[in-house]
Amino acid sequence: MRLILLGPPGGGKGTVAKELEEEFNIPIISTGVILREEIERKTRLGKKVQNIMSKGRLVPDEVIIEIIRERIKREDCKKGYIFDGFPRNIEQAEFLEELNRELGKYIDYVFYFEIPFPKVIERLTNRRVCKKCNTNYNLLFNLPQKDNICDICGGELYQRDDDKKETIKNRLKVFTEQTLPLKKYYQEKNLLAKVDANCNRNALFLEIKKILGGL
Repeated sequence: MRLILLGPPGGGKGTVAKELEEEFNIPIISTGVILREEIERKTRLGKKVQNIMSKGRLVPDEVIIEIIRERIKREDCKKGYIFDGFPRNIEQAEFLEELNRELGKYIDYVFYFEIPFPKVIERLTNRRVCKKCNTNYNLLFNLPQKDNICDICGGELYQRDDDKKETIKNRLKVFTEQTLPLKKYYQEKNLLAKVDANCNRNALFLEIKKILGGL
């Protein structure tokens, strides 16, 4: 099973991806997580993209494509994978299609998470992330048991630079210009399934699971 989760930042894609990973035992491929790990490790790649990401801009296609090319060929992707945050534009989608043809694979579903932009801003400005395990929390509806401490690993929670209000507005502008056209792109390929992301995560997961029941 090969899935793409598509939609604006803050739509709940990361949370649902983890639930799908557990349910179907296939890995999440999140370019955002991979890049943030590189930044934390202060690698050459991390230093290169840190300034770009902190301003809400997209990392160049050639960097993302190289990451995906290597990741998709690993052993744990044989049964499938969940893309969270990729592709981000038509060029990346065309690259993925070409790569899957080379590997004899295909995408089963592209889920588009529909949510109003004001709700995105509200969610993201209240999001906090664990520095150790990248678990997401939210000050509105998913508080940790102890202030600023991760329930899972005890790591410190923080607000990412790209979750600040002005950066979020820029991210949404970039999303509208570069990523939103993928909705039509995948709709024309009869792969798109629209889901209401302006609800609690349990309802969203059940909606997606119901659609996947047709596989």
